Amino acid sequence: MSIILTEKITSPAAWVAEDFDADNSWIHPLSPEAVAAIDTALAGLEARGLSFPHFTKADFPLGPLEAELARCSDELENGRGFCVLRGLPVERYSDIQINTIYWAIGLHMGQPVGQNPRGDLIGEVMAVGDASKKETRVYETNLYLPYHSDPSDVVGLLSIRKAKQGGLSSLISVAGIYNEILENHREFLGLYYRPWYFSHLCEDMPSLSPIFSFHDGKLSCRYLRQYLELGHEIMNAPLSQVENEALDLFDEIIAMDRMRLDMMLEPGDLQFANNYAVLHSRNAFEDFEEPERMRRLLRLWVKMPNARKLAPEFPGRNGFQIPEGAY
Repeated sequence: MSIILTEKITSPAAWVAEDFDADNSWIHPLSPEAVAAIDTALAGLEARGLSFPHFTKADFPLGPLEAELARCSDELENGRGFCVLRGLPVERYSDIQINTIYWAIGLHMGQPVGQNPRGDLIGEVMAVGDASKKETRVYETNLYLPYHSDPSDVVGLLSIRKAKQGGLSSLISVAGIYNEILENHREFLGLYYRPWYFSHLCEDMPSLSPIFSFHDGKLSCRYLRQYLELGHEIMNAPLSQVENEALDLFDEIIAMDRMRLDMMLEPGDLQFANNYAVLHSRNAFEDFEEPERMRRLLRLWVKMPNARKLAPEFPGRNGFQIPEGAY
């Protein structure tokens, strides 16, 4: 059962922007040996006629990169909640080869899961949707993407191409948000622990979940205001004035410059974030007109073997069930 945490969080997960003013240890450049191991494994896989997603972790040994991924996995759960691997030479690979490499990395971290009812295993993040239509997902546009968590233990983003201008990725510590509320707005704290209706949690209808949950020594969060408001609208459960004030406060805090870490994901960067410990976002961007030059990222959702224990009232979400025969 979750309890209301009333003490400041001092673990590495509780960071703010200034903590990284002179610290870029969250960036892990891929060594030449790691890239060589990827190329060797890819060649061996292709020689056997295998490709994404029809192979196992054992089919794609990653040599020295395996230890790096293990350290990243530990950092995701027990450290800051995010890491960036830099320098995958995406320009040398075909699309299917990139998918194969990305899938292999996901297998070495945990178990990649489906991202929609179709069972897509790797999501394409591009501005290909109509922003004027309500059903269009925000990640399919070039608009500002509000801070949110995805329904999986970990989300990965692999940058293939940058936008013409903008598209800055941004992360914010859940524990950092919590400390700010605890210190300056404690009167709202209990509201974030009450159940709210969330839409788009890999279910047909909205389901109940708190925003904050403290269980087994770790704070977890689930948030995207748009989907929360939609959930209450669908369930005909209007939000009260004080509930809206609590959400307004949450949004004010995550909009503070001092709370967030901004980064431009260069082609070949792989960003991983723990969806319970970190919220992620990106700003609006101007894209190229030519389809082959448009901003393109690939998304991976991963169920992690070292994932935290969650309270019964804060059930975990790990993507959509893969339809039979999809692959």
